[in-house]
Amino acid sequence: MQKAFVLGAGLGERLRPLTDQLPKPLIPVFHQPLITYAFDHLMAAGVKEFVVNTHHLPEAYARAFPENSYRGSPITFRHEAPVRLETAGGIANVRDLLGDAPFMVYNGDILTNLPLEPLIRTHEEEGNLVTLALRSSGPALHIGYDDTTGRITDIRNKLGTGNEGTHLFTGIYICSPEFLDWLTPGIVESVIPIFLKMIELGAGLGGVVLDAGHWWDLGSRAAYLEAHHSLHQQGETSHAISAKARIGSTAVLRGLNVIGDDTVVESGAEIEDCILWPGARVTTGARLKSCIVRAGIIAAGSHESADL
Repeated sequence: MQKAFVLGAGLGERLRPLTDQLPKPLIPVFHQPLITYAFDHLMAAGVKEFVVNTHHLPEAYARAFPENSYRGSPITFRHEAPVRLETAGGIANVRDLLGDAPFMVYNGDILTNLPLEPLIRTHEEEGNLVTLALRSSGPALHIGYDDTTGRITDIRNKLGTGNEGTHLFTGIYICSPEFLDWLTPGIVESVIPIFLKMIELGAGLGGVVLDAGHWWDLGSRAAYLEAHHSLHQQGETSHAISAKARIGSTAVLRGLNVIGDDTVVESGAEIEDCILWPGARVTTGARLKSCIVRAGIIAAGSHESADL
């Protein structure tokens, strides 16, 4: 599996105002952009090249990856304008970049370490057109899956099978190059209607259940905070407080605080279970609890469960 298409064009509306400053795949998670966790995950499975679509705040990607590469692996960005093309439209729009071999599609707003090797192996062995990575539990069990055949049977009962769903779709899947012939370039289209048509025609929409590891969709502030706490408890993260942060001698820190590069917490400030993006400042006398403070924001006064 040489190439992966990582979806980076989402608007992140549920995360506003955080995504007023950065596209959702670039929000920091323990001092590094969320999308880099996807890159690391994919590289560990053998992926060597990335294609990323952009729409919202594309200049932020240029700042994050000024050399169009990550750890030596090239990244090709393709901007979608004036409208965002959704998943199927986005894949069709980069068809010329994907080549004639199977490729992986990976949502840029998820954080996971589920094993990718069984997904790759299943796709190769079963000869599927598309193979979805599934989980048997989670917040949105919308996929009907037959574990005896390894095939997807319905999605949210759209085909009238009576099956509202038994499995979670992780946002990771492998496509054979022939799948591109099912797509129409230049139109706004989700992959879901195409998947449903594939099911109806028996066109090889398979799945594999991957329950090992963790998986989060960081589409909400609650999930964003939960992921930080869980990763910290599992010991899978670097230091929560950057060595480049400046913490006042009388500042009070309680719970888990993730404090980024060049962030300042002034003496006399109190913070508890907060995430402070690089370059944020918390002033003397401020009292913050379960808050997220964006880059360049000066946080003063008392706030709880607020995005500043």
